[in-house]
Amino acid sequence: MYFDIIVAGFGGQGVLFIGNLLAYAAMAEGHKVTYMPVYGVEMRGGTANCTVVVSDDEIGSPVVQHPACSVVMNKPSLDKFGPLTRDDGLLIVNASLIKPQQVKVKGPEVLMVPCIELAKETGNDRLFNMIILGVVAEKTGVTTLDSLKQAMIDSLPKSAHKMIPANTRALERGAAFARNGN
Repeated sequence: MYFDIIVAGFGGQGVLFIGNLLAYAAMAEGHKVTYMPVYGVEMRGGTANCTVVVSDDEIGSPVVQHPACSVVMNKPSLDKFGPLTRDDGLLIVNASLIKPQQVKVKGPEVLMVPCIELAKETGNDRLFNMIILGVVAEKTGVTTLDSLKQAMIDSLPKSAHKMIPANTRALERGAAFARNGN
């Protein structure tokens, strides 16, 4: 197995958290993993992205030129990373902030996900990043929802464990959207 992904958006959208959980879950499943966060000095509100590489073999570099999957949470991220996605890859777009006519990428499969609206259905519109992570897991098979749930338990401080049930509902809703298209 070899899989690489870029997750990009504004600081504060949980972009780095998505990558972190994905990396922890893949490691727990026995894969080799690299995780490389990139963010501006302004953090919240500034740009943020991360790359995650998951492999069964040694990973030569965490740098990804043309990812198999790109997740873009805002228009600037779409403009920067959408065109880099491999032609046979998957571009997952936050349709709550990006309109379909703004996506001019040719080649990869494009999946428009109404993240905020789906998160509202679960009771917390701030968990749109977990919606996207559920979509990634379901569409790519890079990790399982069970591994992601365990990664939350293992990586979050005990004081944040009260949020795990809500995050789990959002992960499951994202996965259901990826499976059923609604």
